[in-house]
Amino acid sequence: MNLATNRDRNGLVNLVGELEQRLTSRSLAPGLDPDFARAIPGGSSYLLALFDGLGDNQLSGEIASPLLADRRFGLRAPFPTTTTVSMATIATGTTPTEHGLIAHLMWFAELSLVVNTLKWVDLTGAGVAYDTSALLPAPNLWERLRMAGVEPVTVQPEGFVDTPLSKALYRGCRWVGVSTSEELVARALEEVAAPRRFVFAYWPPVDFAAHVFGMQSIEYSEAMREVADIWRSLARAVPPGAVLLGTADHGMAPIAEEGKLVIRDAEFRMLDCFGDPRAVMIRGSSRLIGELAQRTGGELVGPDRFLPWLGGGKPHPRLTDRLPAHVLLARPGTVILPPGFDRRLVGYHGGLTDEEVAIPLLVAAG
Repeated sequence: MNLATNRDRNGLVNLVGELEQRLTSRSLAPGLDPDFARAIPGGSSYLLALFDGLGDNQLSGEIASPLLADRRFGLRAPFPTTTTVSMATIATGTTPTEHGLIAHLMWFAELSLVVNTLKWVDLTGAGVAYDTSALLPAPNLWERLRMAGVEPVTVQPEGFVDTPLSKALYRGCRWVGVSTSEELVARALEEVAAPRRFVFAYWPPVDFAAHVFGMQSIEYSEAMREVADIWRSLARAVPPGAVLLGTADHGMAPIAEEGKLVIRDAEFRMLDCFGDPRAVMIRGSSRLIGELAQRTGGELVGPDRFLPWLGGGKPHPRLTDRLPAHVLLARPGTVILPPGFDRRLVGYHGGLTDEEVAIPLLVAAG
């Protein structure tokens, strides 16, 4: 799998760069490859709908037909292919190298802790005190848009209001909380009807269903149907002068129970393991890291290879402190589960396979 970089111009970061350029005439990231950019009409306002966990390879079958009908091309999610990394890429318009949020479970040297950046707890589940509002560089995307006279708005489930992650991601962005998919559609369309708006809508059920129940489950089918209905409703009612785009933060890899490599040996507890089960980041003894790679059959990757995967650009001031010594890529069909990693799931992501990296770009215009 070839990950997108700024040079490739086919990544999620380039989509954000493209939209920022159109709205403000400047951006921190290069826009999309011109062949891709031509598929997106011009508009005075843009609505970007992100469906968590909706990989490009998941747009098959009758349920997903409204999505596939408006798919224009595929994009690449940043590495690691996980929600917090992609959402930070959108919130800043920069690569993981630049914004510094480089994992779901991330090592914070200043805390000497591995922190779950979705829930802002440590590996025991205890809350972590941290000023998340200052986590990402300033000015972020929303602040730059405001300075250029464009109003940024996010529409998403009201339960995410004022969480530590939301405080990190949406500094400077007006928040609209909703409780149903119908309300999401109505409020997003209402907001994007005004000129010079960037509206970011987020909806998570596909990711949850794929993680917990699997992509062959009734729950997953229902979540896909809901997302298809949301997209159809948005696309039918895009206001004149506005452009609707749809994408995702990552795809999903199904993992059978026998593919879960649970690591509980006392000696390996001396290692700091973070990242994701499909791409474990490790700090500690080189000997133990080598033994863990041998035990799991994973591919051990050093900084000379994994640093470019983070997308390039000027490194975040704390990037070096947060980096692992190695990344251990799980074999296809497996996940590596040190203490603190969730072994209950049936779907995972974070790695480099096409099913995890490839995300769609959907387009509709008023």
